[in-house]
Amino acid sequence: MANKLSIALIGYGRMGREIERISISRGHKIVARIDPGVTGEDFSSTALSDADVALEFTTPTAAVNNFLECFKRSIPVVSGTTGWLDRLDEVRKICKEKGQTLFYASNFSIGVNILFELNNILARIMNSQPGYDIRITETHHAKKLDAPSGTAISLANDIINKIDRKKKWKLDKLSEKDIIGIEAVRQGDVPGTHSIICESEFDEITVKHRAKSRKGFAMGAVMAAEFAVNNKGFLTMKDLLRF
Repeated sequence: MANKLSIALIGYGRMGREIERISISRGHKIVARIDPGVTGEDFSSTALSDADVALEFTTPTAAVNNFLECFKRSIPVVSGTTGWLDRLDEVRKICKEKGQTLFYASNFSIGVNILFELNNILARIMNSQPGYDIRITETHHAKKLDAPSGTAISLANDIINKIDRKKKWKLDKLSEKDIIGIEAVRQGDVPGTHSIICESEFDEITVKHRAKSRKGFAMGAVMAAEFAVNNKGFLTMKDLLRF
């Protein structure tokens, strides 16, 4: 078990509350809950200065500003917010030049990160099997803001990097020639299901991950926080899991 941490939550929605429960169960203390519309706390909160690490799960438009506010206070950040990666190079540069820490993952589930590794292996094999086409499907709860999910995009980009005939992905389009089609479904309260489907004229291979609850994501995020307080720079689940 890691040393007890003082944690700031940035975003106090369903994920933030699940992280709070897991954090407390592991002996950590929540010192701030930054979410003006829900808790009334913002970055002027004096309690924020007591935080050893911040866990940020908000919206794509708010994420980078949230990182910068934490960096001003030299607080390491763990973020699972997706949809801001157009500013990834900027954030990496700040981490390197200013000695700050951001641990980012499109998905903190240990199982999903195993899926990423399996996807890489499968893609390398399929590079020499042109008889198979590849598509991705993902299903999440109806309140999820972005589509496709950050996880689906990560899966697609890994495939593109390893299969010469695939050049790009498109949302809600069937796979064809150089395109990986991604189907994104939003319904009910589904925590998250992702499938990579390789299909030929003769058969079909499916690799699938289905989350049973948000607890797995929250546990991975808290483990990332425990790791981030002792490591500098831009970090990912590969650093934590040593894949």
